[in-house]
Amino acid sequence: MGIYAMTGGATGIGAAVKEQLRAGGNTVIVVDIKDADIIADLSTEAGRQSAIDGIRAAAAEGLDGFIPCAGLGPNVNPYSLISKVNYFAVVATVEGVKDLIAKKRGALVLISSNSASMPGMNENYIDLLLAGDEAGASSLIDTLDGHSAYAGSKCALTRWMRRNTAAYAAEGIRMNAVAPGFTQTPLTEKVMADETLGAVIKEFNESIPVGRSGQPVDIANVICFMLSPASSFVCGSVFFVDGGHDAMLRPDQF
Repeated sequence: MGIYAMTGGATGIGAAVKEQLRAGGNTVIVVDIKDADIIADLSTEAGRQSAIDGIRAAAAEGLDGFIPCAGLGPNVNPYSLISKVNYFAVVATVEGVKDLIAKKRGALVLISSNSASMPGMNENYIDLLLAGDEAGASSLIDTLDGHSAYAGSKCALTRWMRRNTAAYAAEGIRMNAVAPGFTQTPLTEKVMADETLGAVIKEFNESIPVGRSGQPVDIANVICFMLSPASSFVCGSVFFVDGGHDAMLRPDQF
């Protein structure tokens, strides 16, 4: 059985992934701000380093996979917290445990979003994220809005994954991303309850082509496939798990 590490495994999609992996007899090391093996605040550099150190201590022999699943929604304020957790913490933890994944020729699955491909992104913000300029990105996004912060962070993360796929593959690491659509989790419940965003998200949810919201298990099923040997030739891909929303909104782009 394998050894996996993940962030954000206390609730939602992360909890569903954790349950599936453990049900298969795997060891799963969980990092979260609460109810986890390693307690860490990933919005800070100290918290990211604590997460990395904890994973390295628990899995010195290597990792079969890593899933940086911790994330914040567009309702969070200040908006810079969204970029800190959704982008900078992901890149930092991935790079911090990269050699452990390479030891076992393991897999990485990042959590993107179907909002990452939507039009209207602030490209200056995305460029600052990709340049690793945390101070600059934080300063800019705090003058904008939550949707720009969330969608932009996921867009930048997906571009980062695509740009680094070949280099990681050369070290024996398969890196892919899953792009969920609206999924019923504690995170999205808070967004639905938001006075500013709630009505828009409700309308978006009601337009899902398959006629229902996603459930954490729907996303976990795909993530666990992407971690498994059955996906050994899947590398650098973005899997939209959104009930047909991306196809509906971008029928000619793929």
